[in-house]
Amino acid sequence: MSWIVVRARSDVKVERSIRETMGMLNLTRVNHAVIIPDNPQYKGMLQKAKDYITWGVADADLVEKMITERGRLVGDKPVTDDDVKEGTEYGSIKEFAAAITSGEATVKDLPGMKRVFRLHPPRGPKGWGGLKRTYVVGGALGPRGDDISALVERMI
Repeated sequence: MSWIVVRARSDVKVERSIRETMGMLNLTRVNHAVIIPDNPQYKGMLQKAKDYITWGVADADLVEKMITERGRLVGDKPVTDDDVKEGTEYGSIKEFAAAITSGEATVKDLPGMKRVFRLHPPRGPKGWGGLKRTYVVGGALGPRGDDISALVERMI
């Protein structure tokens, strides 16, 4: 299983350890997203930065859409099926996305692919929906579970 993590708030006046944690997650700017594997080390990092990020369970279709539309290689070139076929053991972006969500592969397995997905701010009338409250009480921060796909769809 994998997580999609999106940064929602900036790091102005943030404690140094939290800022470093977000840097280790490669979330250096607002509206950046990463796909990380589900392990105890990453879970601890998510809990540390929970007041500045939101995350949820990665869906294979969503990961495929993120890689196709927002994935970039070095030199700001878009990722294609040929790049995935040459760089990995998978034949297409769809197979690679399925392997990422199941935990068999990570985004790092494709050489030259940037680990960060630069997304738009959330489109629609709601936007983020409150950057100082958790998702449970109607805000935008913290764990979302499967609802992360609705947010990322509005941001792609």
